[in-house]
Amino acid sequence: MALAAEEDRRQVSLRPVSMVDGVYDNIYERLMSLAIAPGARIAIDVLARELDISQTPVREALSRLEREGLVRKAHLIGYSAAPQLTRKQFDDLYEFRLLLEPEAARLAARNMTPESLAEIEAAAADMQNGAPPVDRNSRYSRFARADAHFHDAILRIGGNNVMRQALSGQHVHLHIFRLMFHARVTAEALDEHERLLVAFRNRDPEAAAQAMRDHIQRSHDRLLPAFE
Repeated sequence: MALAAEEDRRQVSLRPVSMVDGVYDNIYERLMSLAIAPGARIAIDVLARELDISQTPVREALSRLEREGLVRKAHLIGYSAAPQLTRKQFDDLYEFRLLLEPEAARLAARNMTPESLAEIEAAAADMQNGAPPVDRNSRYSRFARADAHFHDAILRIGGNNVMRQALSGQHVHLHIFRLMFHARVTAEALDEHERLLVAFRNRDPEAAAQAMRDHIQRSHDRLLPAFE
């Protein structure tokens, strides 16, 4: 047993990190596009056969996704996709965002430097331009990740670490983008982000706070149909 465990550890250390990253991306995109339905059991052996790899990188990828709240692990049952947000959880989450993110945007505008503005601009461009041509599921999943990065950059530049940690622990953007797989979600978000960018370019704290408040409220409103 000890020799087998040592051999498994050796294989993990020798395996390129990119393999686990690739498995993670594959499962992440299935979860975000609902190809793996909320609440569905995720069989490690089935995924390993589909991807033609050993079970170890699948386990590692699922462990990462569990930390992000996208999958859950139950004793003697294994992994399953996290359930969708309930309407109550959804409303609570947006109330929480409205309490924190407008103030974070205000602080970010106040703290804005040419370097931090360049970072924010780059994060926004990543959402606008995306990666090389990929399928629709991949584009949507990558947009969700880029959107999370954009909002986290604002929080970090704002400088309130307690605020940033409170929001990052909720994995807001990953969960809300699972609610509605629709182009409108991305197109309208891009327009609202542009208002934020204008406020940051002008170093206008009040305009930044209002732009963030409007963005969060509109995001809430356009995702409401997911509960109908």
